[in-house]
Amino acid sequence: MQDEPTPVELTKSVADFLRNDIAPLVSGHQAFKLRVAVNILELVTRQLTQEEGSDAAEVERLRVLLGMDGSVTELNAALAERIAKGEVDLATPGLAEHLWATTMDKLAVDQPNYASYKRELGRNS
Repeated sequence: MQDEPTPVELTKSVADFLRNDIAPLVSGHQAFKLRVAVNILELVTRQLTQEEGSDAAEVERLRVLLGMDGSVTELNAALAERIAKGEVDLATPGLAEHLWATTMDKLAVDQPNYASYKRELGRNS
């Protein structure tokens, strides 16, 4: 176990420092590259805070859907193979719901400010 600060605290601190202290000092293309760097740090922070829970939920959905155990990577490969073989499709109970939940979990990390994502969150709250 590592001592504090945690990786989440570190990435958040660096992003805050760059946004608040450095961004006002740069302009033009350098400012654009700085915004990209801040966005990357914020994405990593969201991955660190959300990925474990969303991966666990995805694995559980896949276990139920496929009737087998495995890692998230193995289960997704098995699902893709079954879809490719035509053994599973959108008429398969639970598949559409799984795909939707997985997509929403990925958007929560990758694009939490995406308008369509926010709209869907509002519908389901």
